[in-house]
Amino acid sequence: MSDEIKNIVKPITGGEFIIRDVSCDEIFTPEEWTEEHLMMKQTTKDFIQSRVKPNLDAIDAQEEGLMTQLLEEAGELGLLCSSIPESLGGMGMDFKTSMIITEGTGGGHSFAVSYSAHTGIATLPILYYGNESQKKKYIPGLASGKIKGAYCLTEPSSGSDANSAKSRAVLTDDGMHYNLNGQKMWITNAGFADIFIVFAKIDDDENLSAFILEKEYEGITMNPEEKKMGIKGSSTRQVFFNDVKVPIENLLYERGKGFKIAVNILNIGRIKLGGVVIGSCKEGIAISSKYANEREQFGRPISKYGAIRHKIGEMAITTFAAETAVYRATQNIDDAIAALKADGVDHGEATLKGIASFAPECAMMKVVCSEVCDYVVDEAVQIHGGMGYSMETQVERAYRDARINRIFEGTNEINRMLTVDMILKKAMKGEMDLMGPAMEVANELTGIPDFSPPSTDVYERHLAYIKNFKKAVLMVAGSAAQKLMMTLAKEQEILMSIADMMNWTYCAESTVLRVQKIHNAKGEEAAALALDAMQTYVYTVADKINVAGKDALVGFSEGDELKMMMIGMKRFTKVEPFNCKEARRRVAEACLEKNDYCF
Repeated sequence: MSDEIKNIVKPITGGEFIIRDVSCDEIFTPEEWTEEHLMMKQTTKDFIQSRVKPNLDAIDAQEEGLMTQLLEEAGELGLLCSSIPESLGGMGMDFKTSMIITEGTGGGHSFAVSYSAHTGIATLPILYYGNESQKKKYIPGLASGKIKGAYCLTEPSSGSDANSAKSRAVLTDDGMHYNLNGQKMWITNAGFADIFIVFAKIDDDENLSAFILEKEYEGITMNPEEKKMGIKGSSTRQVFFNDVKVPIENLLYERGKGFKIAVNILNIGRIKLGGVVIGSCKEGIAISSKYANEREQFGRPISKYGAIRHKIGEMAITTFAAETAVYRATQNIDDAIAALKADGVDHGEATLKGIASFAPECAMMKVVCSEVCDYVVDEAVQIHGGMGYSMETQVERAYRDARINRIFEGTNEINRMLTVDMILKKAMKGEMDLMGPAMEVANELTGIPDFSPPSTDVYERHLAYIKNFKKAVLMVAGSAAQKLMMTLAKEQEILMSIADMMNWTYCAESTVLRVQKIHNAKGEEAAALALDAMQTYVYTVADKINVAGKDALVGFSEGDELKMMMIGMKRFTKVEPFNCKEARRRVAEACLEKNDYCF
């Protein structure tokens, strides 16, 4: 983006996409990775290919010492420390770098889970909330992999409602320790972790506090490894704390601020999950393309059949849209961090605030990407047929491993409701004007429709579709908020429909802007395949937005008001007919020719 444009365009804020038009010059696309970024991604993929994949069975069997050895080897390559400052043994790289490294681990199955837990929720609370003494003591070891970390939040009675945790800490009579008692479950890396970030309430506090515990502290015990559907190679245990004496200097941040730590760290975890599963999706497309080319039925490879091409094409198109949205949001976060640092905010605080400002997008990407991944691995199994159900194939493992992504980092249902809630709260706080544009849409419904023909320019036409998708969201969300007011929070079905509309609109807009940017930079021919993906995706989600919107509307509206909004929903989701079959085939053919994800 030129300096002139930067001076004119005010950086977008979190959730603002729904009320603001965005130009392709304002977004980052995967075509813009630097050589350094791509080198870090390739280093990660090479490590996964050479060290993790040959050991997948041994990892799933939890061979003693193997996961810790692999984490240490990743540390030697600098893969655990990209976001850690050089002064603490890290590489001091930007948020985008940590995201592209995370994507590179996507084919690593259980290793990717242990890696993500270690580099994210186990390391970042200390990096961003620890005092100087805590950082110096623990971060260099975490950065190198010599120290492994785990994060202890969930309890048997508190999953999504994390702040209802029952673990308690009481200051000892000598004032030197906290006496900690409690139970945590589903703790990733618990079996080999050297340190634990543990959340508990001090005395009768309403809110959690956070503590750093070392495995040698007396009173820490564990159940055996959980037997799980997937990610079998990641250590998952219940952890018990029985009169564990935690030095007072190991209180993390401030008393009663643990829930704030948990929420902010989970924001990072959500968008990073988006990155890792994009890597998984690409892996699934590559494996499926190769198998389809090799497997013959009725005298020719199954890749020649339309049903298989439909699957591979749709797998690639939905991955393309999700990938585009993830890295758009990632750049927005990087820009927000840079702006805060330019205003004199400390790097750690700037990172937290930058990510928190795009918390709605983090939640959206967690939902979108985990569900695209589930779709991709499911179709991968189907393409493999009976072999896909056999443990001899990688897709069987991928299918089982993918299922957890819709549950951890907050269930997709919780994240859908959070998305809408966070955007509505921004509006109520005056941080963005949501009701103004919503009222404009309401007024438009009673006006004369625009009968002008669609633009002949494919990008202008599709951006007009996106503008209408946003009107559909504003119409439904604005009307629901106005009619239901304080009871809207209890109408979860309506909230989830609105969230889906937002998710598809964001992904559709991101996709159109990415392809337009490719076209502007490299020309029509270079953008042709991406244009096929763009048009197919937008055409497909128009119907999905229509259905979700109607489902929401009938849940709170009736009579003439409902009829009017139903007409509006039809108008705002109308798109010109497009031959998705042929476009999808061209995308599939490109994947099959490459034996890989084609974009």
